[in-house]
Amino acid sequence: MTTPSLERRLGLGDAVFIGLGSMIGAGVFSVFAPAAAAAGTGLLIGLVLAAIVAFGNATSSAQLAAAHPTSGGTYAYGRAELGPWWGFVAGWGFVVGKLASGAAMALTFAAYAAPPGWERPVAILAVVAISAVNWFGVTRTAQLARVIVVIALLALAVAVAAGAATPDVPRWLDADEVWVGGWYGILQAGGLLFFAFAGYARIATMGEEVRDPARTIPRAIVIAFAAAVIVYAAVGVAVLSTLGPEATALSTEPVADAVATAGWGWAVPVVRIGAAAASLGALLALIAGISRTMFAMAREDDLPRLFAAVHPRWKVPHRAEVAVAAAVVAIVSLVDIRGAIGFSSFGVLLYYLVANIAAFRQRPSARRYPRVLQIVGGIGCVVLGVTLPWQSVAAGAAVVAIGIIYRALRLRFSRAA
Repeated sequence: MTTPSLERRLGLGDAVFIGLGSMIGAGVFSVFAPAAAAAGTGLLIGLVLAAIVAFGNATSSAQLAAAHPTSGGTYAYGRAELGPWWGFVAGWGFVVGKLASGAAMALTFAAYAAPPGWERPVAILAVVAISAVNWFGVTRTAQLARVIVVIALLALAVAVAAGAATPDVPRWLDADEVWVGGWYGILQAGGLLFFAFAGYARIATMGEEVRDPARTIPRAIVIAFAAAVIVYAAVGVAVLSTLGPEATALSTEPVADAVATAGWGWAVPVVRIGAAAASLGALLALIAGISRTMFAMAREDDLPRLFAAVHPRWKVPHRAEVAVAAAVVAIVSLVDIRGAIGFSSFGVLLYYLVANIAAFRQRPSARRYPRVLQIVGGIGCVVLGVTLPWQSVAAGAAVVAIGIIYRALRLRFSRAA
């Protein structure tokens, strides 16, 4: 039987914009509030820690993607470098964590775009609409990602300008505010902010659809990551300097509230449009990335084989995309944004822990970056993971355990048959 495969249609620019669309929308309009609640102004130290860990992970992903240009990201890399169980744990962690991310992005879109009381129905409608775009081919996904990223960056530029022009700002850099949550709070903020950087994985998960992947994917990951770090640092400083840490922690729309507080009332609708666009961009890339990981796992029978189907005309894993959309809709109906962010961070940190171990084990001929980066990335994943809110750690560990039990039972029954 012929193994189903996808077509290589994406270039460097497409890959960069898909990665940027994932990262710029994956947290900048939603993650500063829970991070400020954990660490006050110390969230900026958490942001630096998250960026360091994410850089280690990004280089590991880039090195692995160059050696294994296929769909599935760390699921495929873990299988190839460490063995099937490692790959399964990474793939399962990615799927369940990113399903929660998709729900968080849909709810963030609705928080900025929907009238009061209509947030969940609008979030569900957004999931259905974005899934329809993905259905019609990966080039449609890349084209829409470009438009969305440009809109989001323009809105964020307005927000940063508003913060810089504010004459009277809170005393947000007082030492008491920096250390209000202590090191534990800073590490927890780092774990939450890591949620915002994880979008570069979307490029790697789509490795089977990128032209010249050994060259394109590593370059796209580094470019998208560097751009996202600059954007997050600028927006974080602007929001904190305008609102102060306490108001940031209490805000459901921190970027829009910062613009309003700065006296730029005319720009609030601009920020809302940018936030809505960024959230849709992240949701677009998330659904594409999760479905490709499910597709790769189904090809290896780690998920039901029916998800390995490729649409004969549009060349996308259409059954996997339908399943992802249905799961995200279910999560949107049950959770809030903050709970989804913490749970997502746990699953994704587990995913990158496997990526760092796999990259560390690669042969010298495949090595692009020093091993110290994989050590930093791996240790960082563990530290940030265990310092997340305990509810997120408990829920994440339980879901991972369910996945392990599922695979163990499947293997047992397949051997018995």
